[in-house]
Amino acid sequence: MTTETRPRTGVLLINLGSPDAPEPGAVRRYLAEFLSDTRVIDINPVGRWLLLHLIILRFRPAKSAHAYQKVWTTEGSPLLVHSRAFTEALAAELPDVPVELAMRYGRPSIAAGLDALRARGCDHLVIFPLYPQYAASSTGTALEVVYRELAARWNTPYVSVIPPFFDEAGFIAAEAAIARPVLDALQPDHVLLSFHGLPERHMHKSDEARIAGQAPHCLASADCCATLTLANRNCYRAQCFATARALATALDLAPERHTISFQSRLGRTPWIHPYTDEVLKALPARGVKKLAVLCPAFTADCLETLEEIGMRAVEDFRAAGGETLQLVPSLNAHPAWVAAATALVRRAL
Repeated sequence: MTTETRPRTGVLLINLGSPDAPEPGAVRRYLAEFLSDTRVIDINPVGRWLLLHLIILRFRPAKSAHAYQKVWTTEGSPLLVHSRAFTEALAAELPDVPVELAMRYGRPSIAAGLDALRARGCDHLVIFPLYPQYAASSTGTALEVVYRELAARWNTPYVSVIPPFFDEAGFIAAEAAIARPVLDALQPDHVLLSFHGLPERHMHKSDEARIAGQAPHCLASADCCATLTLANRNCYRAQCFATARALATALDLAPERHTISFQSRLGRTPWIHPYTDEVLKALPARGVKKLAVLCPAFTADCLETLEEIGMRAVEDFRAAGGETLQLVPSLNAHPAWVAAATALVRRAL
């Protein structure tokens, strides 16, 4: 096989996505695509359509557009801006490997990213979902679209996937490298590790014991996420707790000095506990005046970090009697994260 005919490897980075503009119309289009995903709202089709079109898309676009306006930059959505910067930094570390960025919802699409790699002669693809912890509604749906797009092609490429990196040493070290200067400067009374939330039913559906017809493991006991086992190896909540344990060790956080919580819940169905908004309101009563918040489920700052935590949570914390809430930045294009991601890609090559 000559150099010209040898399969060339390319990397496709995948993140969630954002609307094209902080305006109700653009947000409505984005939410319609996002929330039509059967892995995101996993209820019967009729119920999903009614919920989406009669409730969510009637009232939420204007509210979400207002939130996006608070964080929008001159270059566009923070998530897209940071993701592009990370893509460029990673490509610089991999000069012989084409790197493209895709978003599961919105633009640039996964199909466009795959087309770009094909145009650059790539027959072997490394798919890199930028989600530290696995969830069917994030990594799962991204891979489903990749597989569907590739299956429709006559010349199907050879594919490798970088698995969830929730406890990878490089990822934890990068998170700690960003957090440590903030913690040293603030000297917080407490540290909150706030992960994105999911409905409890998603944990039940990920329970490998339940899938195998055995006694359920996930959410069946108070300490179900204390260790990773065969039963909960694909459980998002269990992987979040594993990330938190590793970060607490890296940052030398005693058990009484940090709390794990889950944010961004939607609707009336039970979501995984404890809830970030409730924890925030309770901490001042325990004497916590200065609080640092890390969001280790996000590799790039976005609406959920900058607006939900960096703005709304600050107001809630102060209203409950707290004084200072400091959001620790996400990984974005920090050199330590670029180095860790480069190592993950090289391992997959």
